[in-house]
Amino acid sequence: MRAYDLAVIGGGSAGYNAARVAAELGQRVAIVDGARRLGGLCILRGCMPSKTLLYAAEVLHLAQEGKAFGLAIPPARADMKAMSARKRRIIKEFADDRVRALESGKFDLIRAQARFADSRTLDLSDGRRLRARRFLLATGSRASVPAIPGLAEIPSWTSDDVLDLDFVPASVIVLGGGVVACELAQFLRRIGARVTLVQRSRNILRDHSKDASDVIQKAFVDEGIELFAGTAIQRVAADRRGIAVEFLHDGRKITRRAAHLFNALGREPNTAALNLHAAGVRTRPGGQVITNRWQQTSAPHIYAAGDCAGPVEIVHVAIQQGELAARRAAGVRGLKPIDYGLLLNVVFTDPQLATIGRMERDLAARDRPFLAASHPFGDHGRSILMEARRGYVKVIAEPRRGRILGAEIVGIDAGEIIHCFSAPLAMRATVFDMLRAPWYHPTLAEIVTYPLEEIASSIVRK
Repeated sequence: MRAYDLAVIGGGSAGYNAARVAAELGQRVAIVDGARRLGGLCILRGCMPSKTLLYAAEVLHLAQEGKAFGLAIPPARADMKAMSARKRRIIKEFADDRVRALESGKFDLIRAQARFADSRTLDLSDGRRLRARRFLLATGSRASVPAIPGLAEIPSWTSDDVLDLDFVPASVIVLGGGVVACELAQFLRRIGARVTLVQRSRNILRDHSKDASDVIQKAFVDEGIELFAGTAIQRVAADRRGIAVEFLHDGRKITRRAAHLFNALGREPNTAALNLHAAGVRTRPGGQVITNRWQQTSAPHIYAAGDCAGPVEIVHVAIQQGELAARRAAGVRGLKPIDYGLLLNVVFTDPQLATIGRMERDLAARDRPFLAASHPFGDHGRSILMEARRGYVKVIAEPRRGRILGAEIVGIDAGEIIHCFSAPLAMRATVFDMLRAPWYHPTLAEIVTYPLEEIASSIVRK
């Protein structure tokens, strides 16, 4: 039986980076991963393939909108076989790099599934056993199937299937209004599918502000997506004519049909097969592992990081959690827990939506005073000439000194512009500090100076 200082279950972003850090600290480390392909969700079925296809669809959309720029471009269309082949080439590069890192010899890579026999022992699917002083759970998440009548019985797509398409579907009903649903619904519409999006909450992207959601919803409707928000899905059925979804909307019973159904109603932690009860690890309903601020579970020698632990499903947070857990498990002193007040989030719709730090509703719920100011892209030179007038930049600051508390951007390249606030927020900078920096004209980034100036002016007047 092999014995290790740290055994990591899962070789994705959280697991790999935890193992790397632990090995650098002199720990004897094993990664146990029995997936058919190594690389993890982000590389194989998440961030990288989705953003590869979304960018291709954006280029297609710009070509189709050439007339707005005074360009006579022949009708552009999606060549899905070529787009899919390009995506596979790009993802193979990322995956090959990860496999090389996993097989570097810095730690043992064990290609098997694992489940706890007890709190110190793993049973492996190849018949072996493994013991360790510490463990890290980094098993990620999987698509969930909510208890909607008929949904589990009929053929439906997950995001994996949409990302592997090599044809343009005639019509698709998208169930859900979260990040994955919204990004891929717009992708499907732009490549030529007829798309209906059915969302249970009153607004899509419900974790974000209503103002932000409204901008994205308007863009979707203008592009031809049929959107129903605030629904109660009654049942899903399949027949020779395709898929039918029945739902209540504004007191009316509505049925929509399509050739395909895309279930994007969320993901669930991939922990069911780990036998966590035998290890004394507590979970929330649905399987999410409960952790403290050091990523320790209810069994203190067992840690968890990434999608299986939450509180968010974001890759850079998973990496931070994995690295923190590895250092804590190795006994490194002087560590600080992750500051979720710096949380950075990007939604790659068009327009993009990006946030960092504390939002208005968070601060209001805590009775914490703040100042907020915004400026529209429709009144900004660079975005006007780019025909990108949707959205706004909003800055949120402390009212006495103007320390930056958060920012919300909905608009072109919001995911890039939001990083203007990353270092200032981490350094506890003020609006006055940011205004001392130079901002080149005409650029998209300089739009942030307008709400900064408005907040600075209101503080000076006080």
